[in-house]
Amino acid sequence: MPLRFGVIGTGMMGCEHLRNLLALPDAEIVAVADPHAESRKWASLTLGPDHPAAIGGDLADVLDRDVDAVVVATPNVTHASVLAELFARSSELPVLVEKPLCTTVDDCRVVSEAAAARSGIVWVGLEYRYMPPVARFLSEIEGGGPGPLHMVFVREHRFPFLKKVGDWNRFNANTGGTLVEKCCHFFDLMRVAAGADPVRVFASGGQSVNHLDERYDGQRPDILDNAYVIVDFANGVRGCLDLCMFAEGSRNEQELCAVGARGKVEAFVPDGTVRVGDRSTREVREIDASANADVLYEGFHHGASYLELAAFAAAVRAGAPPAVTVADGWWSVATGAAAHRSIELGRPVFLDEWT
Repeated sequence: MPLRFGVIGTGMMGCEHLRNLLALPDAEIVAVADPHAESRKWASLTLGPDHPAAIGGDLADVLDRDVDAVVVATPNVTHASVLAELFARSSELPVLVEKPLCTTVDDCRVVSEAAAARSGIVWVGLEYRYMPPVARFLSEIEGGGPGPLHMVFVREHRFPFLKKVGDWNRFNANTGGTLVEKCCHFFDLMRVAAGADPVRVFASGGQSVNHLDERYDGQRPDILDNAYVIVDFANGVRGCLDLCMFAEGSRNEQELCAVGARGKVEAFVPDGTVRVGDRSTREVREIDASANADVLYEGFHHGASYLELAAFAAAVRAGAPPAVTVADGWWSVATGAAAHRSIELGRPVFLDEWT
């Protein structure tokens, strides 16, 4: 019997989830909802005439249907209120909520407490874990290739933020800030690689190039477009993020590096190459991790969103716990929020003072 899905929010990522679900075996899209008429039109075009899901403007238009699981892909700032309403309506319905979990640490705390009281799983959409080269990078670390880890580095040099419905992603108040909205992915990957929680963050960043000539209701966007962030973890591992969002000429959008006592692991996206170096022999093993045969729709993020939804569906069917938890989402937001606070204060921020 197909797993019946509802999707709340049908902007860019919501429609991406629709396309993934259309490709997912034994999945059926029953209902979608979005308050914006243009987004509902996008949903209708994405689904096409062969998939006549109910399309409404309110969360109830999904929850009143007979659905087995829900995907929440609304703008960041709405996650807390949408989840609160959803949790109030059902304590059993499995939920996948797009990253970031919320835009503030306080909202993450409220959602975390509410999620702990329900029987239905809550899975946070930190899908970068599932990008084939990143997944191989993490598995090489977990397998002990580089030995006890000491340093983790992530570079993202990319294009500016894309246009979203109502231009909501141009302002910190709606996104949580660039280091929450975008970089929660990287702080999550650092934490997974390190195998420990962050304890201290020191950051420097600014808005140097992007969106300076844009105005929305007379207000200029305030999102950062570049930053360096250093993260200290409880077990002594150090992480570093190098972010630039006006670097379209880069060969690879993301580069990841982890160095341990015995060697080094590197991954490159979208190139797909993973390299594993050995200190004792100075040999470098090169792996082609550009694809995963299980991906039936590549879409954004090199098939990662498809693999994430497939894993979520499998957990729902098996009654298994989420692979990416609310706690994972909370830590990724808290690290990004601490980085923004560090930039504002001009000093390191300890996670225990911030959270």
